[in-house]
Amino acid sequence: MSKVKIKDKVFETSITEAEIKASVKAVADQISRDMEGKNPLLLAVLNGSFIFAADLMRMISIPCEISFVKLASYQGTTSTGKISEVIGINEDLTGRTVIIVEDIVDTGLTMKRMVESIGTRHPESVHICSLLVKPDKLQVDLDIEYVAMKIPNDFIVGYGLDYDQQGRNLSDIYTLVSE
Repeated sequence: MSKVKIKDKVFETSITEAEIKASVKAVADQISRDMEGKNPLLLAVLNGSFIFAADLMRMISIPCEISFVKLASYQGTTSTGKISEVIGINEDLTGRTVIIVEDIVDTGLTMKRMVESIGTRHPESVHICSLLVKPDKLQVDLDIEYVAMKIPNDFIVGYGLDYDQQGRNLSDIYTLVSE
């Protein structure tokens, strides 16, 4: 296992790039089967999901589209609990099949708000796809249909996830080992 230091914290490899890619491919294959004939709109949540969304979209074998929304709920290593929409949805979602693409779902509060917000735009259906889910930290009941990996309640960086905007560029996912 390799270690990296980001600012004042040390992280060690917990999920390798190869494991990530295999999990993303499995989710892409499932979406391709489930959404055959639908041309889903992938709605990627910035900033953390941009790498996952790009890899996922390239692996999906059916026609699909992508757009982005930016929500903010984190500061440092903890959720602020306050969610603010920074960049909104510009597409007409009426009658569309929407797949929200998120990097990580922990409490589920951000995702719940997003599903509710999208629901007011009259989509045909809304689905959730997350690279990572922390089942032990979920505070709301969510139907997360597409999950690449379930992880423990650790703070992680890499593959788009950050610590104070650093570490997104790492190919592997790293877990915090020292404060």
